[in-house]
Amino acid sequence: MSALLILFGGFACLFLGYVTYGSWLSKQWGVDNSKPTPAHTMQDGVDYVPAKAPVLLGHHFSSIAGAGPINGPIQAAFFGWLPCLLWIIIGGIFFGAVHDYGALFASIRHKGASIGQIISENIGVRAKRLFIVFSYLTLLLVIAAFASIVAGTFNGFNAAGQIIEANGSTATISILFIAAAVVFGFCVYRKNLPLSVCTVVGILVLVGCIAAGLAFPIYIPGKTWMWILGVYILVASVTPVWILLQPRDYLSSFLLYAMMIAAVVGIIGAAPTVTMPAFIGFEVNGQYLFPVLFVTIACGAISGFHSLVSSGTTAKQLSCEKDAKLIGYGSMLVECALAIVSLITICYIFGQKGPDAFKIPPTAVFASGIAQMLGSVGFDSPEAQKTAYGLLILSVSAFCLTSLDTATRLARYMFQEFWLNPGETPETVTGFRKTLCNKYVATVITVFLGLAFGMGGWAKVWPLFGASNQLLAGLALLAVAAWLKNAARNHKMLIFPMVFMLLVTLTSLFLSFKAKVGVIMAGQGDMTTAWMQAGLAAVLFILALFLVREALPVLRSKKA
Repeated sequence: MSALLILFGGFACLFLGYVTYGSWLSKQWGVDNSKPTPAHTMQDGVDYVPAKAPVLLGHHFSSIAGAGPINGPIQAAFFGWLPCLLWIIIGGIFFGAVHDYGALFASIRHKGASIGQIISENIGVRAKRLFIVFSYLTLLLVIAAFASIVAGTFNGFNAAGQIIEANGSTATISILFIAAAVVFGFCVYRKNLPLSVCTVVGILVLVGCIAAGLAFPIYIPGKTWMWILGVYILVASVTPVWILLQPRDYLSSFLLYAMMIAAVVGIIGAAPTVTMPAFIGFEVNGQYLFPVLFVTIACGAISGFHSLVSSGTTAKQLSCEKDAKLIGYGSMLVECALAIVSLITICYIFGQKGPDAFKIPPTAVFASGIAQMLGSVGFDSPEAQKTAYGLLILSVSAFCLTSLDTATRLARYMFQEFWLNPGETPETVTGFRKTLCNKYVATVITVFLGLAFGMGGWAKVWPLFGASNQLLAGLALLAVAAWLKNAARNHKMLIFPMVFMLLVTLTSLFLSFKAKVGVIMAGQGDMTTAWMQAGLAAVLFILALFLVREALPVLRSKKA
């Protein structure tokens, strides 16, 4: 099998899905460009700020991308490349893109509110509060993990105290890039300079930042970076989105676009033959294709975190409803394209190392695979290979950073919404709840908990993140389906994805609970971790059943 057939065949399917199924969804749901969006009707210059479609596309894509579409396919490929490819394509078109688009559109029609608020209005207040608790804890885990990952990529010293040149360069580039993004936002939104001109200049400045970072690396210990990142996300999550969030994510997206173009060029140039078996088995080393494949490949097919982004920051910036298809549905399919590229890189490394390829960290597989394939089109010198590898690692780090501050802002929204009763706003609520709904108080609490978790035991419960993330996707589909049902719109295209994702996550949580109970009964291993994971799996399982029970009367109702 030629990797080129996988690449172009997969890309063609994704494009066809966007043109046909995406357009059909718009008609079924009643997307109406004449309706003003919350970005205009509730504009406040801080969170609700209309954004031009290319800028918002960059923000949304940068926020949802992260390392997920890179790690997932590489980690799941031990089942064979074919089931991974099928899930990426089918899951992306009929599950993930529908999920992202639906969450974005539902939020637009609910004044830019989160999925939790949509659940409150269409299912019930109790269901809303349980969903927000679950979502908030999930976001704290994301903040903890991504802060730790970014601090690790910035860490200037290894365990022996020796400097890590690549990490120092990445840190310098990221700091310079943040400063450049602030200037970009000021030029576009305050000086009203043409976006096209600012984009060209911004990309040139980005290249300059990379050159400066390679020449002047900064060497700071990882723990110090954790505190610096805490201050950064504290500021970034409360400042107006036009100052940093929009411009930084927009410019960051060009890093990812460049990375994907470089990868495609490398794959075309190398034209590798895939020697990895198409299908290895339903059970491999004690891991079962169902549910493991569908939990492992998340961001490359469907991810619950995307619904929080769509209904959190993106819906508050969407300038017109027609842009929702491009940003909600289209961004997910671009992420699927990145997942296909990642799948090809593990196939390429497998051709060199065989099964040992699965022992290499996913990021290293991705960066080294693309760098080596670029060697076939002229980037074959040791210096060129080193530079390509470093820039690819930089791209992954940059998207973890964008997801980090977006997750912090989303968690702040969730914290504020938890204390609100129907009809209340942070401005109208009274008593102690008014203090807790204050955005600065909510942000400080969120950052403190996230950093404490990041410096503590987040790794102990991280193995359950995949299941909890996919459970979030199932619950988001449930919320959107309930709203469409109440709005007398076609919601049937959400039923099968919702049921499937709930079955996947409930099965995964049950198997995790069973395995950890076995560890506890045997009295061997890390008892603290086993108890934590078993308890969390049980809580998530019960939560899912409760929310489904709350929503069933709405979905079964003949009234609209």
